[in-house]
Amino acid sequence: MSENNIRQIAIYGKGGIGKSTTTQNLTAGLVDAGKHVMIVGCDPKADSTRLMLGGLAQKTVLDTLREEGEDIDLDAILKEGFKGVRCVESGGPEPGVGCAGRGIITSIGLLERLGAYTEDLDYVFYDVLGDVVCGGFAMPIREGKAKEIYIVASGEMMALYAANNISKGIARYARTGGVRLGGIICNSRKVDREEDLVRAFAKELGTKLIHFVPRDNVVQRAEIHKKTVIEYEPDCNQANEYRKLADAIENNRDFVIPTPLSQERLEEILMEYGLMDSLKDDYRI
Repeated sequence: MSENNIRQIAIYGKGGIGKSTTTQNLTAGLVDAGKHVMIVGCDPKADSTRLMLGGLAQKTVLDTLREEGEDIDLDAILKEGFKGVRCVESGGPEPGVGCAGRGIITSIGLLERLGAYTEDLDYVFYDVLGDVVCGGFAMPIREGKAKEIYIVASGEMMALYAANNISKGIARYARTGGVRLGGIICNSRKVDREEDLVRAFAKELGTKLIHFVPRDNVVQRAEIHKKTVIEYEPDCNQANEYRKLADAIENNRDFVIPTPLSQERLEEILMEYGLMDSLKDDYRI
């Protein structure tokens, strides 16, 4: 398999929506099915691989380059985790200095130079910080590295606003980088009519709800033990939900240029599914 045949996928979504947790649990489902996967953490917090590595604080690419210079081997920045998942954390600049997005550009360039994109890889996942697709954080799609995007959202208003903004960025780069949206992953927050709302939102974008991941406290228990759900409790219902998500992505061939909603249309959908009414009750609007 050449690098061009590796499915390179970027995961975006509102800050705090559960991108890293979802990506790692999804990846566990893929390797559980025998796939070969690399995760490239694109967040200065460097927490995109901790569940795969049992909580191991992996040295980031930027920290390694600062301490050791550019003459390094691949094993200095790549560690193997659960069932052989290859883990890389790009990291960020020293606080208050430079652009965090530069770490992504540097990391991907270094991984290419050191031969990390090997023929046996089936997937590379980029777990990307940010509510909007801009600057260095757009690099995986701007440069045509990741051809597939999935947006993690919920039925919460701000999560859908962020997903809509991210879709605008995808549409912008689709014509130059060839990137396409593969669907919305709903990481449930138990909002009223949540699945119906996110499904309707996805349809308006011209895509689909790829999977609805129910809320289950076993996810938090697994995280406390520094594991994915599939490693922590492989026979539970939530582990099977992540396997279903992995299978949905494995078999997905429906990729689109999204059609972002206007602010007015987004609020109409929120009203239609009762979310705006509930917000009015909550905040006495």
